[in-house]
Amino acid sequence: MFANFVYLLMLALASPWILYRVIAHGRYRRGGRQKLFGLSPGDAKRLRGDDKPCIWFHAVSVGEVNLLSSLVPAVQDALPPFRMLVSTSTDTGFDLAVDRFGADRVFFCPLDFSWAVKSTIRRLRPQMLVLTELELWPNLIRCSEKLGVPVAVVNGRLSATSARRYQQFSWFLRLTFQRIDWLGAQDESAAQRFRDCGCSEVDVTGSLKFDGAPDNRDDPRVLALADWAGVAPWQRVWCVGSTQAGEEAMALAVYQDLAPKHPELRLILVPRHQQRFDEVAQLVEDSGLSLRRRSRSSDAVSDAWDADTVILVDTIGELRQWWGVSQIATVGGSFGDRGGQNMLEPAGYGCAVSFGPNTKNFAAIAGGLLKVQGAVRVQDEKELNQFVRRCLDDVPSADRLGINARQYVAQHQGATGRTVDAMKRLLQLRAG
Repeated sequence: MFANFVYLLMLALASPWILYRVIAHGRYRRGGRQKLFGLSPGDAKRLRGDDKPCIWFHAVSVGEVNLLSSLVPAVQDALPPFRMLVSTSTDTGFDLAVDRFGADRVFFCPLDFSWAVKSTIRRLRPQMLVLTELELWPNLIRCSEKLGVPVAVVNGRLSATSARRYQQFSWFLRLTFQRIDWLGAQDESAAQRFRDCGCSEVDVTGSLKFDGAPDNRDDPRVLALADWAGVAPWQRVWCVGSTQAGEEAMALAVYQDLAPKHPELRLILVPRHQQRFDEVAQLVEDSGLSLRRRSRSSDAVSDAWDADTVILVDTIGELRQWWGVSQIATVGGSFGDRGGQNMLEPAGYGCAVSFGPNTKNFAAIAGGLLKVQGAVRVQDEKELNQFVRRCLDDVPSADRLGINARQYVAQHQGATGRTVDAMKRLLQLRAG
């Protein structure tokens, strides 16, 4: 009851901001009933289909859905009698999940009100709840335990800052950690932080992101995007992806400085959030460059890609393949306060990878790539300019960066198998 009171108070305080987001950006309009009240009997019947036993995976948004794209099929192969269901919290995550898993297996996760999560659990009757990375919802985890549903956390990560914050509220949150039946941590430091917070069954599985990293530039989806863009064999494509405010302007400034001296250079911008697509489009046009928006052209094959044209990827779920179109990659969210985004996708393709000074969300992966000389950290626009120029002036050196990155990714794969084995053991233990 205490958690419900806190959530209602927070919802009331945040209501003006939520209303603004609804009106200005069209956010939070979908799935309202499922979020506030849980699944209806009709929704549950649709999701359960032939009434097989099911496993409920929860992925908050696009990044977590991408993470499950390799895990869910592996669990399905290992446990064919089970039906895999996926919930998400955001519109973009929902749309991508529908694309990856099918509309009949995807729903909006209820907010952590006891009545909503209890209704959803009772109607779905899952054999296991799987949370991605760490979604610490006290009511969801408590109700799962009360209704006999084991809770697993996959690809668990917990920074030192977050661990200290959780421990400050240990009087309230420690019991929630203790209720987690099994947790697969990305590395030993994260595992120890989870133990310090109260988790008892913790294994180090490694990061699922390594297993999900792409490595095939001959993928038909990559080739189709290259054809759409009109990439010529002699061109060097620079993709700046998962960007936040300020990073696109920096990339445009670097591009406009280098392109006149390097006619082979081409630029792709992929903003992190769809509400910024129009803003970034205006930024490109204001710079004097031509703009080609991915969402506004249905041509399967483009004419030659002119150096004065910047491609803006204003669609959801395609960044993974655009890294494969590119030879040079800059991972956004790392020059401001966001803490970086996943750099394993461009690394898997063998791009020459760079990122900014703030990669706290992917500290271990960034550090590993830097250690094996599989990526370069740049501090500002000047160093980013120097990095891209080196990749153009010394292609063999850029290629070595990519080779080192691919080797690093390959050496750290295997987390999916370890995670699937642990989930099977947990199900067998409960069945026994």
